[in-house]
Amino acid sequence: MPKTIENYLRLSGLEPMVQTPNINFINIGERTNITGSKAFAKLILNNKYDEALSVARSQVENGAQIIDVNMDEGMLDGKAAMVKFLNLIAAEPDISRVPVMIDSSKWEIIEAGLKAIQGKGIVNSISLKDGEEAFIARAKKIKRYGAATVVMAFDEKGQADSYEKRIAICQRCYDILVNKVNFPASDIIFDPNILTVATGIEEHNNYAVDFINATRWIKENLPYAKVSGGVSNISFSFRGNNIVREAMHSAFLYHAIQAGLDMGIVNAGMIEVYAEIPKELLVRVEDVLFNRRSDSTERLVDFAETVKGDGKQLVVDLSWRDQSVEERLKHSLIKGITDFIVEDTEESRQNYTKPLHVIEGPLMAGMSVVGDLFGSGKMFLPQVVKSARVMKKSVAYLQPYLEADKSEGNTQGKILLATVKGDVHDIGKNIVSVVLACNNYEIIDLGVMVPANVILDEAIKQNVDVIGLSGLITPSLDEMVDVAAEMERRGMKIPLLIGGATTSRVHTAVKVAPHYSGPIVHVLDASRSVPVAGKLIGENSRAKFESDTKAEYKELAIQHAARQADKIILPWSEALENKLVLDWQAYTPPTPLQEGIHVYQDIDLKDLKEYIDWTPFFQTWELRGKYPNIFEDEYVGEEAKKLFADANAMLDDIILHGKLKAKAVLGVFPANEVNGDVVLENGTRFSFLRQQRKMGTNIPNISLADYVAPKSTGKQDYIGTFAVTAGIGIEPLIAAFEADHDDYNSIMVKALADRLAEAMAERMHQKMRKDIWGYAVNEELSSRDLILEKYQGIRPAAGYPAS
Repeated sequence: MPKTIENYLRLSGLEPMVQTPNINFINIGERTNITGSKAFAKLILNNKYDEALSVARSQVENGAQIIDVNMDEGMLDGKAAMVKFLNLIAAEPDISRVPVMIDSSKWEIIEAGLKAIQGKGIVNSISLKDGEEAFIARAKKIKRYGAATVVMAFDEKGQADSYEKRIAICQRCYDILVNKVNFPASDIIFDPNILTVATGIEEHNNYAVDFINATRWIKENLPYAKVSGGVSNISFSFRGNNIVREAMHSAFLYHAIQAGLDMGIVNAGMIEVYAEIPKELLVRVEDVLFNRRSDSTERLVDFAETVKGDGKQLVVDLSWRDQSVEERLKHSLIKGITDFIVEDTEESRQNYTKPLHVIEGPLMAGMSVVGDLFGSGKMFLPQVVKSARVMKKSVAYLQPYLEADKSEGNTQGKILLATVKGDVHDIGKNIVSVVLACNNYEIIDLGVMVPANVILDEAIKQNVDVIGLSGLITPSLDEMVDVAAEMERRGMKIPLLIGGATTSRVHTAVKVAPHYSGPIVHVLDASRSVPVAGKLIGENSRAKFESDTKAEYKELAIQHAARQADKIILPWSEALENKLVLDWQAYTPPTPLQEGIHVYQDIDLKDLKEYIDWTPFFQTWELRGKYPNIFEDEYVGEEAKKLFADANAMLDDIILHGKLKAKAVLGVFPANEVNGDVVLENGTRFSFLRQQRKMGTNIPNISLADYVAPKSTGKQDYIGTFAVTAGIGIEPLIAAFEADHDDYNSIMVKALADRLAEAMAERMHQKMRKDIWGYAVNEELSSRDLILEKYQGIRPAAGYPAS
């Protein structure tokens, strides 16, 4: 019996659109998506709706058969913006002739859009992420409004990222919609998640082929259902290389459409004709898409390096080698090229009467450009560190000649840097050191865990112009106060810089500045250190800068005091009386599967890769953005992608050759709460902090101890602890890089070890929940879910707020 029109997807704007078999693929335009188009977002945020309409009109004129409208923006009333824009579209027949896809992560915006559109549109999207009950309720409303819907392959456990998860979730959603909601099967559009391949992460290698196979399965097993997806996601790893991206989009679409892909969000300007893709590129692209080889990603990355914007083979441009040696040195510094630095440095040395003049001349000229570019935001920290590597190699070559000549150059000033006592974190300090050195400051780096007396004795001995203190953990804040107080006691007037992840302007103004009458300044990041140092050392700028900063910090302290005035702090005894009271009679603490101490030696780092949270890695390098969305950022995306490639290359080498080792020790111990403390069975006592601010009516003053069963209940409870490291063996790696004057890789290996340690903590916490304590044996969470802390339980760390 021939298929009837009732089983086709039927949509409409002012004109009907029926997806009959002769319609091969429906192109969805997304330039009216505020999250996907910065130009459109700017227009909407500036209330330029008339100009925003031209974006929609352009999409339709360029062949979009459906337009996707999204107004999800934190600084926008998304609901009002959606309704306003859809109403404006309705008055423009050349736009409203096509169907609208209402796209939002907020149901209230979707529902407002459904009420505003004319014709039959598509909801993007619903899923089982919030549970079956919410899924059914939303599906019923969509049906009542007469719309079709995109169904994402998400469930309560997270995003489907394998073939098996994709088809299982889609089958479940289909059964619910068709059998429980009586939703027309032809109005169901599955999005089985097009995810990025060629990321350097092994677990991502099957994403493309799994999507294609899942699409084929849906078309064969879920009658009349449609399949859609965001095609550009597949190629985010190669953002900035349009030749490779266009080939990936075209090849992926070619195979996905053959498998049954009905529609997708595609930028028509980013599509190459499949038959015209160069054979060598096509082979490498399809090797990646189908995960045909273990080295597919590396081969495509290698090819990507050989093509530029016009798609022709890249001829390495060495025309800069024809310039003067001074210009060649400057070029090498700005571009971070080490290949010719020794020969160019030697040639330059021959041209000058003193080797010092090479440093003070062309080398500093190049670094001055680097500093200007970095200061203006036109160069990023990883690039600056690469420039510093070139500079150090050149200076290292000149060192014997400098010593023979007994020359000492002029610098902008002498700065002492140290991570304070009790703190072993030095990545941020090292980055500041590199940036300051690039700007011709002499740096005396005392390292980590440095006591106050050592810092100040060395500062006096070296006659430094500025002292810089760094710290990452909360106890470091108190140590910085102690250093400031000791400087005051000694009658010192050296400017003091405060920096590090836990520091802030307010803390510096309120807690540190009152203890030191000399200049004291909080520095937010490496890029701010140069201008601050310049103002503190400059004869003509210091007095005014010091006066302005003191006035600013005094005002900050006054504002802080005013905010604190209304806060009443209770005595400990009163706070304890107002503790959180739980119904322990209705709850029995779970008994651990494996009580006691468990030691894990030589853990395979390969198993930790999937647990890495990459966002803080980019923050270490002062590239702001969340992974993997940072690769899409118009400002830092390109540099983030290069940095990520370098990181994964080093990580793979570390894993392959066993250069770092990871170990862990876990323990679960019988414990109970006694008078506000947690007491172990062996008598060890943990005295946790308790909120002491006066709370409102019926609001308790909470402590971690409140969540452990009181001994008076007679119920045995437990606490778990663990300690991890993933940095065994890092010292010789750092030493080798530093011996080679390679700050870039020295910082890189530290940043990776930091991420591996955090990944190790994530993995051990998971092991505790599922295997050791065993209170969540059936937990199945994705890497993303773990980062978002969707698991049961917490892992508070010493020195950080826990409740």
